Amino acid sequence: MVAQQALEQRSNNSCELCTEKNNLAVYPVPPTSDLSAQQSILVCDTCLTQIEGNADLDINHWRCLTDSMWNQEPAVQVMSYRMLHKLSTESWAQDALDIIYMEDAVKTWAEQGIAAAERAGPTRDSNGAELHDGDDVTLIKDLKVKGANFTAKQGTLVRGITLTDNPEHIEGKVNGTRIVLVADYLKKA
Repeated sequence: MVAQQALEQRSNNSCELCTEKNNLAVYPVPPTSDLSAQQSILVCDTCLTQIEGNADLDINHWRCLTDSMWNQEPAVQVMSYRMLHKLSTESWAQDALDIIYMEDAVKTWAEQGIAAAERAGPTRDSNGAELHDGDDVTLIKDLKVKGANFTAKQGTLVRGITLTDNPEHIEGKVNGTRIVLVADYLKKA
């Protein structure tokens, strides 16, 4: 609650990205926000739903970033940079990325979130098919299982996999042992 009051005062009760005055919420800037005003921003519902990926990006809405990227608050700079990066196929967004200035620590923070978002993509098998929780997969090569003293043989069916936080790995049961498997060595069954 204290952070929200500080953010409302800092932003003059408007979205710190697009200046909208309605439906404002505190957004803790990932990947490691301590929920303080220094590591959060005040955003409108339109910005929030697009930042979180719950709505398609409205390219014209985000032209506001060419103003917000100059904000003195590091958290606002970070989110402006990240959204410009998402829109970097647009010439105006790429131009803004070329001229944006941030302190080294702020830029590192901004890039951590971009790297985390890119890692959080879908998990894909060796053929590029998207994997989901509960899918069955087949091993495409023999894999020595560290710590379990056995080799998972090519062609072994792994039923009811579980996705992990890392899109390169899945969890599944092989020979009665729950292990982590590299998605590149699997084929969707």
